[in-house]
Amino acid sequence: MEIVHVYTKKRSDFGRPCNFSDRPAELRVDICPDPSLGEPFLERDPCDVPLQCSQDMSEHEVNTDRYESVSCGINHVEGGWPKDIYPHEMEQTIRFRKKVEKDEHYCNTVLQLGSVMEHCIKQNNAIDIYEEYFEDQDSVEDMQECPSAKTINIFRDPNKVKRTVTSMSWQPGGCRKLAVAYSCLDFQKATKDMSFDSYIWDIENPNKPEMCIKPVAPLVCLEYIPTDSHILAGGCYNGQIAYWDTRKGSQPVDTSKIEHSHRDPVYKIIWLPSKTGTDVFSASTDGQVLWWDTRKISEPTEKLILDLNKEGNLDNALGAISLEFESTMPTKFMVGTEQGMVVSCNRKAKTPAEKIVSTYSGHQGPIYALQRNPFFPKNFLTVGDWTARIWSEDIKDASIMSTKYQMSYLSDACWSPVRPSVFASVKMDGTLDLWDILFKQNDPTLSLKVCDEALYSLRMQENGRFLSCGSQLGNTTLLEISPGLCILQRNEKSLVAAMFERETKREKILEARQRELRLKERSRSEQSKDEDAGAAREGDGEETPEEMIARAEAEFFEVIDAELRKKEKEEEKQREKDVCEEKLIMEES
Repeated sequence: MEIVHVYTKKRSDFGRPCNFSDRPAELRVDICPDPSLGEPFLERDPCDVPLQCSQDMSEHEVNTDRYESVSCGINHVEGGWPKDIYPHEMEQTIRFRKKVEKDEHYCNTVLQLGSVMEHCIKQNNAIDIYEEYFEDQDSVEDMQECPSAKTINIFRDPNKVKRTVTSMSWQPGGCRKLAVAYSCLDFQKATKDMSFDSYIWDIENPNKPEMCIKPVAPLVCLEYIPTDSHILAGGCYNGQIAYWDTRKGSQPVDTSKIEHSHRDPVYKIIWLPSKTGTDVFSASTDGQVLWWDTRKISEPTEKLILDLNKEGNLDNALGAISLEFESTMPTKFMVGTEQGMVVSCNRKAKTPAEKIVSTYSGHQGPIYALQRNPFFPKNFLTVGDWTARIWSEDIKDASIMSTKYQMSYLSDACWSPVRPSVFASVKMDGTLDLWDILFKQNDPTLSLKVCDEALYSLRMQENGRFLSCGSQLGNTTLLEISPGLCILQRNEKSLVAAMFERETKREKILEARQRELRLKERSRSEQSKDEDAGAAREGDGEETPEEMIARAEAEFFEVIDAELRKKEKEEEKQREKDVCEEKLIMEES
């Protein structure tokens, strides 16, 4: 179908009319050929010129407007009551209901609607449209599918001065929101105009944060309480603890007093399961673990100093940089230190000295991540220096499994909440590694370059499908993992349990063998000492210091004399050799 454009206007708007008439052709200009103009050209015979018929195309650019979504809420309240009835008065509502139920029109309406609802209920009972037929069968991974991860959104720090993403926490329940803490961890490099704000993001709206959190100092850690989607607790760079209720605004509900707080930045904070839901504890590089009650957060309720000498001396305490607590073990918790050691503690011990139970040493630098396996709490994961290690509580001297040393420093790691054999780690070169220890232990199953700057923090969603990475320049990248890495495989739990048990047994055998060798070496050294002592007793007695000095001088001079005699003999041989060579030369001449 052709498109025709018709333009209409008045005859008077056309102007003066044109009068056309027929006449014969006239010669206006006659240019004679100039042979000199053809000299620079070359005659080609034959001349082939390829042509291609194609449709004329034109290039257009369109820049669409950015769409910003806004979340709005509606609060539904009970209505439909007459003006003279107060809904919160139970006696008035009961009296009104009895009055309505006696109305003949109401009874007829209920009977009419009852038959319709009965018909629908019978249909649902006949066929259950929500029945799961294969729920007992385990899902099986498609072995042909390659592990992959794709970027969903990137949440950027809205401030001009970019700060490091130090901590992230997923909102419990729906997991539609992500709380991100921003802070500058470089000592004395924070500028005066640097913002203290942290933000809560809606994962579907990366353009603008949903809510701003305003602490008294930059937040180093931030954590949602598992039982409430509105309450958060955070640890500040100046050592203070604060908690927020998002229903009450951006300002903290309460903050600890600075004289009773940590002396260094609070690197980790964890909510404790309790009846009141107000207990929390924190760890800092000042060597303290403090317990708090948010109902009275001005000062801590309990304190532990990480002094391995068990003297409670803060000067000898190890700096805490990571913290781990498992709700199935309410009395136990673990602390990762700056010195590369994991300290296992018991909160319910009678004295502070008995609270430090044991230590695990295996890293050359600070332990930035410490987490128990969600399915096997006796096994925990640590990240420090250039490796990630898996430990067993029964083995203190060495880890049962470890990755090979990477080219870049590892900064964070976490277990998958749905698969016991999968964990993720991030590195300083901006790379995310996903490991499946059932598949292979030496190399990651998936290695993905997320960004060009260093990655400092990592957090996985409850369903294991989404994963967030925080970078040095304030960018939080949200990634979606392929189903093969976030769906529990058949017999995976039993296989991982057998692997951990096998590796633990192997380390126990090696530890026993090492202990046996140490005992043999110790007994051998003691025996040699006894023999030396017996030989000394059989002699003339012990030498005095003067006799020992005299004997050492005599031995020294004997060595010098022997060296001088040896040197004289070599010089004499050299002279004899030179004389013989001169005689041979004279005879030949």
